[in-house]
This record gives sequence, structure tokens and C-alpha cells, in this order.
Amino acid sequence: MKIGLVCPYSINKHGGVLEIVLMLRDGMVARGHEVKIITPKPRGHVDEPDKDVIFFGTSTDFRTLSFGETTSQVSSTAENQLIDEILNKERFDILHFHEPWNPLLSRQLLQRSRSVNIATFHAKVSDAITTRSVLKVVNPYLKSVMKYLHVLTAVSPSGAEFVSTMTEQPITIIPNGIDLQKYSNLPQKDDAKPGQTILFIGRLEKRKGTMYLLQAYAELLNSLPDARLLIAGDGPERERLELLAEDLKLPNVDFLGYVEESEKLRLLANADLFCSPALYGESFGIVLLEAMASSTVAIAGNNSGYADLMQGLGQVSVVNPADIPEFARRLRLLLTEPDLRKLWQDWAKDYVHQFDYPAVVDQYEALYTEALKQYGQ
Repeated sequence: MKIGLVCPYSINKHGGVLEIVLMLRDGMVARGHEVKIITPKPRGHVDEPDKDVIFFGTSTDFRTLSFGETTSQVSSTAENQLIDEILNKERFDILHFHEPWNPLLSRQLLQRSRSVNIATFHAKVSDAITTRSVLKVVNPYLKSVMKYLHVLTAVSPSGAEFVSTMTEQPITIIPNGIDLQKYSNLPQKDDAKPGQTILFIGRLEKRKGTMYLLQAYAELLNSLPDARLLIAGDGPERERLELLAEDLKLPNVDFLGYVEESEKLRLLANADLFCSPALYGESFGIVLLEAMASSTVAIAGNNSGYADLMQGLGQVSVVNPADIPEFARRLRLLLTEPDLRKLWQDWAKDYVHQFDYPAVVDQYEALYTEALKQYGQ
């Protein structure tokens, strides 16, 4: 098969969608398929793209649909003649559109595509007032592209929730993935004497719930005065969170700022508890898979995306971050009960394997093959 992976986000901006696109490219190429990534040209980029990358249009700032605080660089319009020329040259069997509701490249390609068109919806659309106002504008756009799509997928039931209100087409759930090989050489934890280091990794914005983590940590210190909290990441709420930590007179809180991948792996390997108390806007939870792969017990906010992911024994990890007393109790429980921690780690070690990249690529390859049989010319 010849496959075009359409990513609306700039390839210079790291993120979950781009990571999945790169994973799909590598996995499909390893299986003998020809794959190219179609993406907007990053602002300021002057060099020619790699041989497996096609630039269409340019990148522009756009506030994403799943939450109100984050702005990403996404595609703006491209010349229609150029699109026709490229599509006629490449003759893709499959065009796979990731987040097709992000304007504007997806609609231009879909209107001219003679390939089998597949869409994957990654984002969870929140019920926030600001988001609803955006959706009034986006709904007509999304309806205009749905008629060109042959197959719909989503990364979770939460990711499919909004799309399902706009179509009667079936939506196949194929989860996000993780490269388990990256975590195979991390040092093993000795939980005979569990420590008390809590780790947060993520963008510092309101929806991530870090404010509640600081408050729960303050309450935890009443019973675990030697606990430590590491906050890795940056964002618009950092200064406010640092001031809150000062106001609460919290000891042993370190704001680490943005960390590179190698440092993130080191932090995960050494933490006793990973905490991601996101409030909304999460359709999946790759950070939770990363904790599982690191044998690091995790606590997750009770947003629908995390709740979809944390099944079985993982349900013990899900907590309402705004309930500070319960949040603090859950932190203490998962820090101080070795038997429960061992049960969780054993569950996670087995559970996470279904999300390994090869397993996820297998699902997409099967989907592509079936779609080509059904809709191919």
C-alpha cells in the first residue's frame, strides 16, 4: 500500500498526535508499505523536507478544540493546483487524516482525494463555555468534511463522543500507543521500602489540575512530612503555581521546567508515584502508559479519557482532584502500601502491552487493508 499520513500540526512541535503519526510511518514502512507524511510547512523553515515528508501550506497559530488554554501551530490553506499535482503524482491508496477538524488542509485534500480516506479523532472536546463557542464555528466545517471520509476511528470512547453526534457511521476505537522498548532498560524499583517522591509531568495550564495537586500535597504533609513533589513542565500557570506553593509554605517542591525525553525517563524511573490530575480535555492518557511502562504507580484525574484507559485494577488510580481530602488520602495510600503497589505494578506490566506500538500498528494495517478492499477503486 501507498499511504499518506496527514498531520495538521507542525513537525517542529512535539505532541501526541505527531508522535502517533511518526510511529505509524515507521511501523508501516517496516511492514513493507510506502508512507509519506503530509504536514504544513513550519514557519521559518527554509530547507527541503525529508524525502518522506510533503509540505502543504504553512503553519499558523490555532487554539485547539479540546481545551481553551493551548495554542498549536496547525495548517493553513495551500494552493489547490499544488495539491492536485502532488496527489496525481503520489497516487496514494490510503490517505489517513489525523484530527481532520483542524482547518484547513484536511478539507482541501479531501475535496480532491481519489484515495480511501480514513480519519482519526484524537481530541476530547470539553464542555467548557469557551469551547462551545468555538464549536459553533467548527461544526459547519466538520460537517463539510465528514461526507468525504470512508472510515472513522478514534483513540478512545471519549475521543469518539463528539464525532458520534454528527454521523451514523461506525467509529472504530484504536488506542494510542507507546514504545515499550524505550523503557526496557530502566532500573527496577525496590518497593520493599517505598519512598515518597511524587512526580508531575505536563503543561502547566488550568486543565491539568496542578493547583489541586499542590493543595493535596499540603494535606499529605500532615502525615508524610518527608514527602517530595517534582513538577516537570512549563506553561502559562507556572508563576501562579509557584506563588501558590509559597503561600502554602510547601517544603520540598521543585519546579523543574521543561525536561528533555532522557530526563523524563530518568524522573519516571526514580519517582515513587506519578500524578496527572487533569480535569478535562483528555481523550486518552499517554503519560499514564509511560508511568505503567516505568513501573511507577500512578494517580489520574477522573476525566473521561483517563477513566476510559484505567480499567481493572487501574480504577484505584482514578480520583476527583477537586476533592482535596480524598486526593490526599489516595496519594498516601499509593505511597505507603507496598502490597497494593505491587499489585498495581503487576497489573500495569501486563496491561500496558496491548498499547505497544507494534500492536497498535497491526490494528491500523488491518483497518487499511479492509478499507481498501471495501472502498478502493
